[in-house]
This record gives sequence, C-alpha cells and structure tokens, in this order.
Amino acid sequence: MRYVILAMAILLCAGVPARSQAQTQVSIGIGNRGVSLGFVMSTYPTLVRIPGYPVYYDQRVDSNYFFYDGLYWVFQDDNWYSSPWYNGPWDMISPAYVPLFILRIPVRYYRRPPAYFRGWRDDEAPRWGEHWGRDWERQRSGWDSWNRRSVPRAAPLPTYQRNYNGSRYPRRMDQQRSIEARSYRYQPREAVSRQILEQRRQGTQSRDRQQQQQRNAEQQRNVQQQQQRNAEQQRNVQQQQRRNAEQQRNVQQQQQRNTRQQQTAQQQQRQKAQQQQRRPLPAQKARGTDNKDGKGQPADRDMRDRNNKDRGGHP
Repeated sequence: MRYVILAMAILLCAGVPARSQAQTQVSIGIGNRGVSLGFVMSTYPTLVRIPGYPVYYDQRVDSNYFFYDGLYWVFQDDNWYSSPWYNGPWDMISPAYVPLFILRIPVRYYRRPPAYFRGWRDDEAPRWGEHWGRDWERQRSGWDSWNRRSVPRAAPLPTYQRNYNGSRYPRRMDQQRSIEARSYRYQPREAVSRQILEQRRQGTQSRDRQQQQQRNAEQQRNVQQQQQRNAEQQRNVQQQQRRNAEQQRNVQQQQQRNTRQQQTAQQQQRQKAQQQQRRPLPAQKARGTDNKDGKGQPADRDMRDRNNKDRGGHP
C-alpha cells in the first residue's frame, strides 16, 4: 500500500460547521515526501483562473498543474502531489484526501491527460469513481455534486514566489516555511490543505528541534572540551608553579651553602691571622740570641773594639 493513512477521513468533517471543522484535527494520507516529479518549473508559473472554479491552472506547461486553496497541485502518473511552493518538493496525497474542487476540475484543463480520460466529456470532471473503484466512490460519495452558485472565493496567488527562481529558489522546507510565514497570510479553508501545511510545519519544527538539539549537544561538547582544556592548563600552571617553587628552594639552598662556605672561609682566614699574630718573627729570634751583655748591643761591635785595642788604635 503506497499511502500511509494516519487517521480519520476527510469526509467525516463534511457535516461539521466551519468553526468546529477548523478545530478538528484531520490526518491525511501522505506517501512519499519531498518527491521530485521529473519536471522543473524554473520560473514562477503563469496561472489562469478556471471559470466557475476557485482553481487556477497553467496553460503553458506540459503537465497537469493547478493551484487551489494556497497549494500547488500536480496530477502525474496516476498520483496527486501537492506543495506550497511552485517547484516543490512535492508530497504524494492519497486519492481519498484530494480536495473536492481539485477532483471537480474539467477534463479540458488537464494539459497532459492520461489515456483513460479518452471518451470523457471535456467540460466535466474525470470519472474518478470508475477509475479508483467503488470503495473510493463510497468514501467520497457526492464529490461531483455542489451548488455552482456558491463557489468559494479563490485563494490569492502567492506572487511573492516570483522573487525566488533558479539558484535563489529555496530547496529546504524550513527555508520555504520561513519565507512563507513572512510573505503569505492566507489561511486555507480546506481541512486537507490545513493538514498538509500543518504536517509540513511539524516536520520543519521537528527538524528544527533536532538541529537545535544537535547544536546544543555540540555546544555542550565544546564546553566540556574547553573545561578539559582549562583543567589541563590549570594542571600545567600548578606543575609549573611547583617547578618554580622547587627551583626557588634549590636557589635558596645554594645561597645558604654559599653563605656557609663564605663564613667558613672567613673563619679560616681569621684563625690563620690569629696564628700568625701569636708566632714570633725570625729576625726577632736572631737579635735575641746575639745580645750577650743584655744591653741590646750586637756582638760584632765587641769584636771590633778588641781588634782595635790589639792594633793600638782607639776605639
């Protein structure tokens, strides 16, 4: 089964008043999301109103391309796709949830009709009941009957999207949603249109939450890494401080050793000086031994006096 049916069908809301209908949570069947359809709308489409319908179509493109209730709709390969932006990405919508006025578009406005459209009147809607079977027809009973005098007003075209083409076209849904929130105030009248936008919005919010959680986790990792770096730097500073303190102690100890050595050297010098002061000089010893008469006369003078007497001379 290609489609994932998430909850109640759109038809359950058909008889509910508009105010209650707006408050009713309706889930739709969305198959592949963010699909590329194989064709590219490189520029904003040329949309023309279908007379008598609140629907636009592009008569210049080779595809079944429509705009209704704030969404673009494409019928291709027997599947319906929708997107709030003219070049997708596209969501596949189950036939049970395609809006009624999209189903009612006359055959002549399909620029590329499938083969089974042949033989059907071009001023009437396709015979979807014949194609999709009785189960679908029972579920969407009365889809081709409405009061043609009370057709709702067509949604305003999102012409702001003309400014986004080529490389400027936003590819991500969160980018599209951000631009749309600023530029397009229309609120869809169809429950299915509201639900399509709501599911996209929830998907965008979910991605935003995941991205924010990833950013928070990354920031937390960065904070932890910074804390680890700070702790490592603090350990390095403490180690450097311990090394500086050790070097300072070594310097102080060396200074103390130098001081003690200097004091020892000075003490040794003082002791040596004292010893030298107490020791008699050699000249003093010699003079002390040569004094015979105790008068301090040198002995060689007595010898000269005796020699003079022997020669008859005078002293």
